[in-house]
Amino acid sequence: MNTQKIAISIPMDLVFMIDEISKKQGISRSRFISNILREKMIYERSQRIKEAYDQIFSDETICKEQLETAAGFEAFGNTEGQEW
Repeated sequence: MNTQKIAISIPMDLVFMIDEISKKQGISRSRFISNILREKMIYERSQRIKEAYDQIFSDETICKEQLETAAGFEAFGNTEGQEW
């Protein structure tokens, strides 16, 4: 994995908590912070995707079209291969 060193300022109380937890987990401070940041970025990305879906499907025209399409598929009566 490629890495890059950066300098950031962190309040001392937070540094103490990071050090305590990272030592308990047996990983470096740097690894711990990287893991936390990765988890946060994954969460933020999933939230943006959810918000985009919510925005799209809040459009009544699109919602109606999707419901009609789903009803059309159900009308075929063959559920084989459909996970939904």
